[in-house]
Amino acid sequence: MLKVKVFVTLRESVLDPQGVAVKGALHTMDYKEVQEVRIGKYLELQLEKTENVEERVKEMCEKILANTVIEDYRFEIEEVVPS
Repeated sequence: MLKVKVFVTLRESVLDPQGVAVKGALHTMDYKEVQEVRIGKYLELQLEKTENVEERVKEMCEKILANTVIEDYRFEIEEVVPS
């Protein structure tokens, strides 16, 4: 069994209104040291081992998990050790 951690973030060139709102809230709460906030998504997938797992995960990210027009993604694959 494999665990895949997928990180999806807005591209640097895309305005992040949610991040701007969170930054404003943090400043209001007196966390003035916060310079920038970018909001993203984190997903965990558990997969059966396959020969082409990296290719399959990339396909999943590009088809449904990330909007590749405005988002970047990266993923990490790790083997799950049964306990």
